[in-house]
Amino acid sequence: MYSPYVSVGRHIVFSFNPNSCRGIQARIFARLGTENMVNESFVGIDVSKQWLDLGWEPAGQAERLAHDEVAIAGLCERLAQERPTLVVLEATGGLETHLASALAAAGLSVAVVNPRQVRDYARACGRLAKTDRIDALILAAFARAIRPQVRAPKDDETLELGALLARRRQLLDMRVQERLRLERASPVQRDSIKEHIAWLTERIARLDTDLMRRLRSSSLWHEQEDLLKAIPGIGPITRVTLIALLPELGKLNRREIAALVGLAPFNRDSGQHRGERVIWGGRAQVRQVLYMAALAATRSNPVIRTFYQRLRAQGKPAKVALVACMRKLLTIMNAMLKHNTPWNPNTLDLKHSC
Repeated sequence: MYSPYVSVGRHIVFSFNPNSCRGIQARIFARLGTENMVNESFVGIDVSKQWLDLGWEPAGQAERLAHDEVAIAGLCERLAQERPTLVVLEATGGLETHLASALAAAGLSVAVVNPRQVRDYARACGRLAKTDRIDALILAAFARAIRPQVRAPKDDETLELGALLARRRQLLDMRVQERLRLERASPVQRDSIKEHIAWLTERIARLDTDLMRRLRSSSLWHEQEDLLKAIPGIGPITRVTLIALLPELGKLNRREIAALVGLAPFNRDSGQHRGERVIWGGRAQVRQVLYMAALAATRSNPVIRTFYQRLRAQGKPAKVALVACMRKLLTIMNAMLKHNTPWNPNTLDLKHSC
């Protein structure tokens, strides 16, 4: 009897042979979409500074290209002709951004995934070795098995806004380091450190001005910023961060946006044990600004203040109540942008908006 599973050592591979099914089995597999799956192909690309390693599934082939403009242009043209079902890249600190944008501009379905998820998938398959070639093939297998969601790439303006935010965070970290050095610095070092702190402060202020100018110069961002600006507790840096790093805000439902940011609590239960619910994963930089915004909102925003006080009166720890306020703020902003409605605390549904 025909079986679609082929055992290869310790692994089981799901294989399709259109010539091996007859009669009712052929009709069943056709109904399940087997004929379309036979023609599907998936590409994984491992990106490094000098090389692009490519892997194909189900062919199992691998190839290495130089990481330069000529190779990227040729790869886009080649894949545009082959039309793979999905191209998957790992997020590698920005090295993948240009390639992902070029592939998306060529009309290809591109997904940029978390490296941790791909590594976990490789371990689950028993693939413990790690080279660039193996990584590319694992990315292709991951694309075929998991089929990660394809998201629209950020436009150039949004990428530039995110880059300026990243530079602002770097300058802030440097200023904190210099202030810590100043506390223990010798007299001959103090003047130099103070000058550097003053320079960093001036550069941060100039970046803040540039960020706000960019927000106000875009018609779409201008409208979003005006809606968010009316919410007590949402400052300018929070607004810029949300617009630059969370473009999905206003496009998802409340559960999806909370999970994307990392504010959805996960169960930790086993048998009769009922563990504490914890948040994990998501976009850490967005959570950082939401934490400060929620902290300010518990004092200045009547809706969030009432919500926070109610949770504390129920015996919730302060940190748990504050995280709930972060999610509340996020879902309120998501609903406002989704329906293009201004801030109105009298129309909010406190029971069902979080």
